[in-house]
Amino acid sequence: MNLLNPTRPDAPHLDHLTPKAAIPGGSFEVFGSRLLRPGTPEPQIPQVFFGEAAAMLDLSRDTRALVRVPEGAIASDLVFHRDGLTSNILHANIAIPMAENLHLVSNPAVDGDGNLFAMVSGPRGERVPVSIFRIDRDLQVRPFVRDLMNVSALAFDGDGHLYASSRAEGTVYRISPHGAISMFAEGMGIATGIAFDREGSLFVGDRSGTIFKINREREIFVFATLEPSVAAYHLAFRDDGVLLVTAPTTSSNQSIHAIDPEGNATVFYRGLGRPQGMAFDADGNLYVAASLHGRRGIVKINHERQAELIVSGNDLVGLAFLEDGCAALATNTTIFHVDLGIQGRTLA
Repeated sequence: MNLLNPTRPDAPHLDHLTPKAAIPGGSFEVFGSRLLRPGTPEPQIPQVFFGEAAAMLDLSRDTRALVRVPEGAIASDLVFHRDGLTSNILHANIAIPMAENLHLVSNPAVDGDGNLFAMVSGPRGERVPVSIFRIDRDLQVRPFVRDLMNVSALAFDGDGHLYASSRAEGTVYRISPHGAISMFAEGMGIATGIAFDREGSLFVGDRSGTIFKINREREIFVFATLEPSVAAYHLAFRDDGVLLVTAPTTSSNQSIHAIDPEGNATVFYRGLGRPQGMAFDADGNLYVAASLHGRRGIVKINHERQAELIVSGNDLVGLAFLEDGCAALATNTTIFHVDLGIQGRTLA
């Protein structure tokens, strides 16, 4: 008998798992049958492995289990062992680290050539040796910008210049493709999230309650006002010109705000825990780092405003889509690479 394809009728059987992927520390919900020893008052808890890495069970039932991904695990076969029997296998898609020892508070950013840029924000009011790293397509990590204080968000304009907000200084900086820094705007309060619209205007979220608009002539307007955030504003534009904003608070039932081009704010979606960085796929579905029904990760919200967890991970704060269906997932300290089979929206 092949243990990976058991024929015994009492062997555990795995049907499917969700979500689509996880980072170490996240969890997969596994559905199947006979996961516990049947017919006994004290069912034996199965042993679970991702390849050769042993995993912890956060929940175990006869037809359902919640399996935590151990540190160091990679994409591999998931298997259950019970009473000397071995289940069939399911493939588990686990993200791998591509850059570590960072301090991310929002999304990384991707330039037109597919290179990734990530911040080291640092404690408030303190400068760090390297403020922004560049991660090339060959996964080489290189210092890109030094001496910016408390970088809080990154965004590219249509000409390939990188913009960085500083929450300590209330300033937005413009950075050339070669790393030359110039001040773009100041007086932005506690400047956090930034995003460009299709006309090239830059929008800046002051987490104390204001969304600023800076047009191509660098004229500054108050575009909209929201309730203050305890952490940051995160901004992303839909293709129809509506600005979506997350503003984390201490509530577990928070909203994504939608602000139309005239500055009128409504609720786009309610029911997330601490929503943060956002990105769109090529079909216009929204992805947000948040908690859904008590589980942290990347949440997809489709056009019908139905939400599902597609990546599990306890500390995720943002994401960026890469080429070939892959994505960069950001925790506070690490960027992970994962193949989600999702095509991101092209740069404006």
